[in-house]
Amino acid sequence: MTTESPSNFHDLETLSTRELLAGINSVDQTVPQVVAGALPQIEALVEATVARLQRGGRLFYIGAGTSGRLGILDASECPPTFGVPAGLVVGLIAGGDTAIRQAVENAEDDPRQAWLDLQAHHITADDMLVGIAASGRTPYVIGGLEQARLRGIATGCIVCNPASAVAAVADFPVEVVTGPEFVTGSTRLKAGTAQKLVLNMLTTATMIRLGRVKGNKMVDMQLSNHKLVDRGEKMIMDELGIPQAEAAALLQQHGSVRAAIEAGQ
Repeated sequence: MTTESPSNFHDLETLSTRELLAGINSVDQTVPQVVAGALPQIEALVEATVARLQRGGRLFYIGAGTSGRLGILDASECPPTFGVPAGLVVGLIAGGDTAIRQAVENAEDDPRQAWLDLQAHHITADDMLVGIAASGRTPYVIGGLEQARLRGIATGCIVCNPASAVAAVADFPVEVVTGPEFVTGSTRLKAGTAQKLVLNMLTTATMIRLGRVKGNKMVDMQLSNHKLVDRGEKMIMDELGIPQAEAAALLQQHGSVRAAIEAGQ
């Protein structure tokens, strides 16, 4: 596994802070190029996800450790950003909610648990399941994808090693091969960054395809704080060419940026 290969940097404890930061930054710069090389795979995963969400399905993520946390982060950001229901994108992590904040011993080694976790959410063949695993060999993820496939559920994955066991059980694999980490084996670094970039692309492109963005604006975002209300007013002002007071009144009356814009046109 390339993610477990020895770091190209040596004697890290002897380096200055500036040298450490420069080294980390230098390897991080390789990540976008790796992701660019996987665009055809990401495109296929997005298209498959859009098709299932258009017919009423959901998007599920399963992962362990950093990978699981990244899936939960992406899922949790979809409702406030795009105004979708909280259950449309669901992130599950080996070890349950406790594992979001602290490691749960051996949770990722159980190949049966992911399917049990998915069953609790009543996953069906209308849904899309994406396994996230930097190593590409996490039993929790492999087991979940295998069981889903047996039941006709479409599967995808985001992995950081080539020809992995996880990719082998995914209908729409995304392989972003990031290579050795700055600290040997610490896949919270480059591999985690690559996974986050792919997740950003997956849900952002999917939500745009589903009509959750107008022009380049988050017109369906949840207005959950003063900053977002202010942003919403500015969107309405820009779209309709009206002053702030009028935009604020429209937003208060209609409760969403989209509805305010439609009412003002």
